[in-house]
Amino acid sequence: MAPPNDPVKSIFSVIGSESPVQYFDLSNGKFSIKGVPLLSEVPSNVTFSSFSSISQSSNAPLHLLQRVQSMSYKGGFFGFAKEEPSDRLKNSLGKFSNRNFLSIFRFKTWWSTMWVGSSGSDLQLETQWVLLDVPEIRSYVLILPLIEGSFRSALQPGVDGHTMIYAESGSTQVKASSFDAIAYVHVSENPYDLMKEAYSAARVHLNTFRLLEEKAVPPLVNKFGWCTWDAFYLTVDPIGVWHGVNEFAEGGVSPRFLIIDDGWQSINKDGDNPNEDAKNLVLGGTQMTARLYRFDECEKFRRYQGGLMLGPKAPSFDPKRPKILIAKAIEVEHAEKARDKAINSGVTDLSPFDLKIEKLKKELNEMFGGEENSTSSESCRSCCSKVENNGMKAFTRDLRTKFKGLDDIYVWHALCGAWGGVRPDSTHLNSKVVPVRVSPGLDGTMNDLAVVKIVEGGIGLAHPDQADDFYDSMHSHLNKVGITGVKVDVIHTLEYVCEEYGGRVELGKAYYKGLSNSISKNFNGTGIIASMQQCNDFFFLGTQQISFGRVGDDFWFQDPNGDPMGVYWLQGVHMIHCAYNSMWMGQIIQPDWDMFQSDHLCAKFHAGSRAICGGPVYVSDSVGGHDFDLIKKLVFPDGTIPKCLHFALPTRDCLFKNPLFDSKTILKIWNLNKYGGVIGAFNCQGAGWDPKEQRIKGYSECYKPMSGSVHVTDIEWDQKIEATGMGEAEEFAVYLDQAEELFLVTPRSDPVQITIQPSTFEIFSYVPIKKLGPTAKFAPIGLTNMFNSGGTLQELEYDKSGAETGVKIKVKGGGNFLAYSSEKPKKCYLNGTEVDFEWGVDGKLTLSLPWIEEAGGLSDVDFLF
Repeated sequence: MAPPNDPVKSIFSVIGSESPVQYFDLSNGKFSIKGVPLLSEVPSNVTFSSFSSISQSSNAPLHLLQRVQSMSYKGGFFGFAKEEPSDRLKNSLGKFSNRNFLSIFRFKTWWSTMWVGSSGSDLQLETQWVLLDVPEIRSYVLILPLIEGSFRSALQPGVDGHTMIYAESGSTQVKASSFDAIAYVHVSENPYDLMKEAYSAARVHLNTFRLLEEKAVPPLVNKFGWCTWDAFYLTVDPIGVWHGVNEFAEGGVSPRFLIIDDGWQSINKDGDNPNEDAKNLVLGGTQMTARLYRFDECEKFRRYQGGLMLGPKAPSFDPKRPKILIAKAIEVEHAEKARDKAINSGVTDLSPFDLKIEKLKKELNEMFGGEENSTSSESCRSCCSKVENNGMKAFTRDLRTKFKGLDDIYVWHALCGAWGGVRPDSTHLNSKVVPVRVSPGLDGTMNDLAVVKIVEGGIGLAHPDQADDFYDSMHSHLNKVGITGVKVDVIHTLEYVCEEYGGRVELGKAYYKGLSNSISKNFNGTGIIASMQQCNDFFFLGTQQISFGRVGDDFWFQDPNGDPMGVYWLQGVHMIHCAYNSMWMGQIIQPDWDMFQSDHLCAKFHAGSRAICGGPVYVSDSVGGHDFDLIKKLVFPDGTIPKCLHFALPTRDCLFKNPLFDSKTILKIWNLNKYGGVIGAFNCQGAGWDPKEQRIKGYSECYKPMSGSVHVTDIEWDQKIEATGMGEAEEFAVYLDQAEELFLVTPRSDPVQITIQPSTFEIFSYVPIKKLGPTAKFAPIGLTNMFNSGGTLQELEYDKSGAETGVKIKVKGGGNFLAYSSEKPKKCYLNGTEVDFEWGVDGKLTLSLPWIEEAGGLSDVDFLF
């Protein structure tokens, strides 16, 4: 409890938090909210306590403490007690049935997604939270598993409708028998307010993380970038990266940030020469048993000589080369899978398989041509120490010399260094290989190559006492060589190796503290993208500093399990992950919807969602594989983007539906612009989670056109204070991006009926109508050559002078400007000069805007009525 002089204590005692209504009651085996039974058959060992009775001391800002306390009557905590202490405890919280719920569960160690149902038995293992619909009181209730002491918790399905809570420490040496606040319950009439209020309460209570509103975000969230992963996989090298960035610049969309993904580190495997890089790695998977053996870049980056790409004899790059290497590596992978299948089938003579694998590996090595053996690691190490004009520092300097707008260069690394951690005795750190133990809670997750490989090799874990030193050793070097941030991946490995380190909570605290300290010291406190992190451990323990992270799993350009339709249905699955995960993750981090490839079969589908997601736009195009026309509908020529004000979330009528394989629901996501709102409608049907097979698979019978409706009230205008007034407008102009239609609606209008083909979408941009006089009405739409047309509107001012009314608009971008105007303007001025425009009796008012580099792409458009 807070000491008497703690500020939180005085605040909580001063601010009234009593509700005129008794919200919660646990008695006679029933848990009720406002008199409505929510859970029945609640065991007698379950307790419920008010928020104020359990509240701890907190360093939260005063305004946040006040907000939480003012809402504290709407929440409280479940606890339970067992007779015997254990490192794993499971207990029912009671049962429910015939009540719609939305939940988030882990389908892999690293990734979470949505699930809906109507009974406690419908929940999936590793459920991170469940949102219950309570229409009897026009409210919603969230049950949020928490961390208590050294235990973290998740929900699980029980029999006969029971909801189970599972608490685990991750170490047989850390046991408990009772909990006072192992899950938080919160009620609200608005589901979006509910998530904000509940996570605010958890933040104040736990005091181990900070909300997004408390933190700065990295500047790249407003920009366009390129990630090297799908372009090269592990074959990434400086020359390829250079040519990739250069192609974007020549195509008219210069990246403002670059992510050099996996493949740049100095890694090798336990049986390799301890002073040399692992050779000829291509596909993800081949590096997952390798470990970090030094903190600087690998040899192919260390060999880079300053000025190499700036001179007239800069090396060329064959864009076919990565594809050829990848294709051959896939042959090797398929041959190895065939061998594994033969073993499982009882085949004893494996020599034909071994010969084929050996032959293919030899061919792959010959394709590399020994290029990585030209300089030994030791000689390069001494060379680098004498000459500063080479290696990663020279490469980043040359990139910035050539590409002036390249603000940020990030590199990838795993939370533990490399996939396999840090190689023992290779650095000054105390590292040892720890065998992996997968929690029973993950038994229901999808089969995952990454887990198989990590289990195979174990993790070279730097001792948690050295976590600060570990991250600073990596990041201080990167800072010195021009790297401005890191993409930290494979985050949820700590739960595998926590047995000897006090359990997953204590090990997580040590590592996340070290990571946060290093980010603050080396990357301005914001230079990090969190990935493979979608579990409550990370969000409750690792986000004191981290403000930006992935909300979906990886972009898959095709199904790795071989379903030819996966190239289509996997894209809708990705959008569902991102949209629903943003409901909780968006309270703590800026959601990142991940990269995609602009020349993919479903690239336009992805682009439509990225345009209104509220985060950065970045692609992972191969060299020579771009659709610049598509990219230019997302990105301005200066590499900035018309970004929404909020992060995209599912509309209310989608919360308890299944937009993946119920054969009827369209995914609708809403967001806000400075002068309007936007709804994206996406047909994501065709795939989803199969609880019996424990995998995401295709449902081909659902991959078909879907019909639905869109209404202006689907936008949650009140989720941004500055947008609340727009939501109160009497009339709106609405523009359909794909159909290129413009018409008027009111809050009382019937919904717009739509039919959307598979893997396609429509974007509805709503702008409040402004009455300019007795009959004239006006609303600016923006640039219709951009998917998020409303995001191009920077400033809007209405000025009435006598009998005339002026409309002043500042627009960013070049292209076709559209506005609704019930009357023809008398005059139009573009940057102070009178210009012609087009107006039709349908109200469409258009003119063409140039991109003026010197003005930052901004144009002043004035209409006189």
